[in-house]
Amino acid sequence: MPIPYDPKSMKAVEFINDAEIQETLAFAEAHKNDTALIDEILEKARPVKKEKGYVCRGLTHREASVLLANEDPAVTERIFAIAEEIKLAFYGNRIVIFAPLYLSNYCVNGCLYCPYHYKNKHIPRKKLTQEEVRKEVIALQDMGHKRLAIEAGEDPVNNPIEYILDCIKTIYGVHHKNGDIRRVNVNIAATTVENYRKLKEAGIGTYILFQETYHKESYERLHPTGPKSNYAYHTEAMDRAMEGGIDDVGLGVLFGLELYKYEFAGLLMHAEHLEAVHGVGPHTISVPRVKRADDIDPDAFDNSIPDETFEKIAACIRIAVPYTGMIISTRETEEVRSKMLKVGISQVSGGSRTSVGGYTEEERPHDTEQFDVSDQRSLDEVVAWLMDNGHIPSFCTACYREGRTGDRFMSLCKSGQILNCCHPNALMTLAEYLEDYASPETKAKGYAMIEKELGRIPKEKVRAIAEQNIADIRSSNRRDFRF
Repeated sequence: MPIPYDPKSMKAVEFINDAEIQETLAFAEAHKNDTALIDEILEKARPVKKEKGYVCRGLTHREASVLLANEDPAVTERIFAIAEEIKLAFYGNRIVIFAPLYLSNYCVNGCLYCPYHYKNKHIPRKKLTQEEVRKEVIALQDMGHKRLAIEAGEDPVNNPIEYILDCIKTIYGVHHKNGDIRRVNVNIAATTVENYRKLKEAGIGTYILFQETYHKESYERLHPTGPKSNYAYHTEAMDRAMEGGIDDVGLGVLFGLELYKYEFAGLLMHAEHLEAVHGVGPHTISVPRVKRADDIDPDAFDNSIPDETFEKIAACIRIAVPYTGMIISTRETEEVRSKMLKVGISQVSGGSRTSVGGYTEEERPHDTEQFDVSDQRSLDEVVAWLMDNGHIPSFCTACYREGRTGDRFMSLCKSGQILNCCHPNALMTLAEYLEDYASPETKAKGYAMIEKELGRIPKEKVRAIAEQNIADIRSSNRRDFRF
């Protein structure tokens, strides 16, 4: 008997169903030049203006797969245009900024694509003490960061949940000059409902877990040993996280491990599963690609994708899951990131170091990096670059701290009401950055942008409050205003 496809099932092999993916890919290939169908799908994807905002219906994994399979450059341009339209409709011209913080590279897994795999005997193993965590946080605060994503290998002895919880407490407890980390997202291995409850109680933002690959056979080959080798336990982690009370979860695959069309369909099916079971889809979707690292040669994986295809994948994700935040990291070059910003990306990392303890080092260390950083610009350079391209760099964490998470955030996003909060919050947090951390050139650019963008706030009362708060930021040490 074939395994049935059921998006409401709690079994990984049923909601990420291989037979359904294969049928989807066959359907997409057979209909990729069906002009009438493609026009119908694109029309469905387009945001519709309503009295209080925009409405998007999104696309199914099968509809989006048809668009991805199509090779007509004119259709691709239409996809890109709609993706940008959707991003502006729901997220405006804001780009949220964050940084990863690597706590430990001890790991018991045997993942073939990661330098932290336990057989790698020449990479130095390191785990931050709480004092070292504090120093890393101060270094990040001195750059201007307010939002972190903490990372650690899976090792029940060196990196137990208690260690992660202690690190979160330390991070939130560091108050340095005008610096505070206001949101800690967590990217650690799949764990139990009980441990997810502990993370929720610790005040985390988003729980992030990359699937790596949705292809079960490839997954098991790429994860030959260690607890991560259990495909079902890993793939079902988001359901346990939500059962543990975590409202916001972040999906992602590591493009290049398996054929991209398969991964694309599986990723969207996972999003559909979360929506069907929990009533809320992924808060974020990340799009990393395999990169060179110690003991890892990306050329060993034969499913690498060119930049043009990568850009199209991101655009198709944006129009299929219109309300999700989309993340691209410093794995990618400035050129690639610039292109991706135009097709739906809403969050970027800046000034990142992927080594354990890397932020306190004057020179960028490479010996404990998880992957090579392609975009090595400073945070100030990234902020200036975003503004040069018409984007508002946002350090906002207000929704998380005001309880606008999970289905509450999604309902506000879907109604378009979230813009009433996010736009002024972005400008106020940008003003904080300009006053406390920016170079003179970036500061001048920033205040010119703020003056222009204040005029775009539609509600007069909100605009007046934002203007007064920004004036207070400039004239005093008052910080952390938010709507």
